[in-house]
Amino acid sequence: MSQMSRRHFLKKSVYSGLFMGLTAKSYRSTFAAVPPSERVRIGMIGVGNQGGPRNNMKYFLNNIEALCDLDQNYLAEADAYLKKNANKSAVKTDDYRRLLDSKDIDAVVVTVPDQWHAKMTVEACRAGKDVYCEKPLTLVVDEGPVMIDAARKNNRVVQTGTMQRSGKEFKLAVDLVQSGLLGKIHTVNVTLPGPNWIARAGKPVPDSAPPQGFDFDRWLGPAPERPYNKNRVHYLFRFFWDYSGGQQTNFGAHHLDIAQWGLGMDESGPVSAEGSATFNPDGWYETPDTTNIKYTYDNGVVMNCRQVPGTPSKKQGTEFVGEKGSLFVYRGGIIANPPELLKEVDVPKIVNRDANIAHVNNFIECIKTREKPAADISIGHRSATVCHLGNIAVRTGKKIQWDPKQETIVGDADAAKWLSKEYRKPYELV
Repeated sequence: MSQMSRRHFLKKSVYSGLFMGLTAKSYRSTFAAVPPSERVRIGMIGVGNQGGPRNNMKYFLNNIEALCDLDQNYLAEADAYLKKNANKSAVKTDDYRRLLDSKDIDAVVVTVPDQWHAKMTVEACRAGKDVYCEKPLTLVVDEGPVMIDAARKNNRVVQTGTMQRSGKEFKLAVDLVQSGLLGKIHTVNVTLPGPNWIARAGKPVPDSAPPQGFDFDRWLGPAPERPYNKNRVHYLFRFFWDYSGGQQTNFGAHHLDIAQWGLGMDESGPVSAEGSATFNPDGWYETPDTTNIKYTYDNGVVMNCRQVPGTPSKKQGTEFVGEKGSLFVYRGGIIANPPELLKEVDVPKIVNRDANIAHVNNFIECIKTREKPAADISIGHRSATVCHLGNIAVRTGKKIQWDPKQETIVGDADAAKWLSKEYRKPYELV
């Protein structure tokens, strides 16, 4: 792309509103003004942590009609927040199937541990509900095609909660890369943080009986049966393989997603993954402390993904490296090397949480228009697959050969077993 046409493209993209965001206040007032007959009615499945008042509830506030959680404390806190901030009450339940059966619910927000994502999303689609499912979309690769099939056959809108897809800085970075600003891309570097299990848990504690008001057996769901331990549930679930994939599927679901987007690989992926990892020496949690993973794409592009404890937030992100320089994008900004690469670019002001608001807004609008959302289920599946392949590589110690068209590991039947996971009976995904 010529310098003049690229400059025109960039200015047009910014001034046409492509990067415009909504403030939290304007978002709430906008949907507060929507007549009840036109309002999308949302059921929240999981209202603690990411699904609670500080996060997803805040963005769906004026659309919420039902709350569901297996922890009665979370349910009470969510109900109190809704009454205080939206001046309304909602149906409260510990059984998500009540939301799926209700004719008064149009869509559900699934913010639960990863072992539940596939089953809840598939059942919601078959019940005629649209879905906002938190990242990573899947616990294992083979769940993705089943979820996509359910969404497509039932004509459902399914948004993956990778809100960076709706962030101004990430949109701009991808547009710059794809416009040819860096020339031909040959390398991508992704930096993830280390685990924060110790910061949250302190140290291991003995197994115990679950606290009153928390249905731990149903929390496990498809995961293997085991005794309750308070340092394995709620936020800390993400550091145990039965429920999640560590920071590789937590922050990797965001930053590797941006890499996939920038490389134009939303319908594909790498052809190999290899790497190494270190783990907590005392086994306090299962997922890695550090990783160094190398992905290779069929076009020769190499992507290096490193998990580095102590990395500050402004150093966590995705760097595209090309013939003319590099572009690093993180939550809050873009850094070019050399800086002159951005001389003709109007970089928008980045406001905290704009991406979350825009991503929810995109989901709500797509429910009305029936268009595919910014992080459609197929995109979420492909990006989660990249995360899973990295974990398989470091857990097996093998170089994984991947066929992105057939979506299978090539030439290694033992490694291919890691693409799926047996569900605990009576749970199943069909």
